[in-house]
Amino acid sequence: MKMPILLLAVACCWLCSIQEAAAQEFRLNGYVNYTFDDRFDSRYSNTSYFNGKIEGNVMWGVGVEYMIAPSYGIELQYQRMDTNVPVNYWRNGDVFRDIDLGINYISLGLTRYLAINDIVEPFGGAMIGLMIADNKSPAAGEPTSSTKFSWGLRLGSNFWLTDYVGLKVQGQLFSAVEALGGGFYIGTGGVSGGISPYSTIYQFGLGGGLAFRFGGF
Repeated sequence: MKMPILLLAVACCWLCSIQEAAAQEFRLNGYVNYTFDDRFDSRYSNTSYFNGKIEGNVMWGVGVEYMIAPSYGIELQYQRMDTNVPVNYWRNGDVFRDIDLGINYISLGLTRYLAINDIVEPFGGAMIGLMIADNKSPAAGEPTSSTKFSWGLRLGSNFWLTDYVGLKVQGQLFSAVEALGGGFYIGTGGVSGGISPYSTIYQFGLGGGLAFRFGGF
C-alpha cells in the first residue's frame, strides 16, 4: 500500500507549508486500536449464500490533521488491519474456507474538539472514504483486490502530556457498504440465475495512540 503512505506524506508537506505561512496548528496522529470480530451473513437461496466472520485483530494507522478553527480539525487518515476470515458458502456444494484478508481504510474526517482544560480534550468525529480490501489467498479465477465506499465514526479524548505530545483514547466504528460477497472473496457470483449477494461490514474498535501538534496553539 505505497499509494496511501505517499498521499499522507504529500499532505504532511502541504500542511507544513501552510503552518509556516500562517502559523496555524496542525497535528500528526498515530493510531492503534483493537478491532473486534464482525459476523456477516447473506442468503438468497439454498444455493446462493455465505456466512462467516472477520476475526478481530489490531488496526493501526496514521493521520495528518489541519485545525481549521480552535475546535475543528480536518484529517486525512490511513488505517490498516490484517486478519483471517473463516467463511462458509455454496459453490457446487457446501464449502468452508479461510481467507487471508488485508483491510485498508483511506478517509477524510471532520473532528469536533471540546477543550475542558489544558490537558483534557474530548472529541467526536465522522469520516468518509474508501475501503481497499486485499485478498491475499484468492481461489482460482478470483480478483485479488476490491474497493468500496466506507464511512466511520469515533469518540474519545486527547490527554496532553505536554504542549506538543498527547495520549489519545478512543472508540471507533468503520463500515464498508457491500464489502463482502459476490464473486470477489468466495465465488458465489453468478449462482442461482446471476444473483450476487453482498454483505455490509461493521468494524468496531477500542484503543488510542499518540497525537503530536505543531504551530500556533
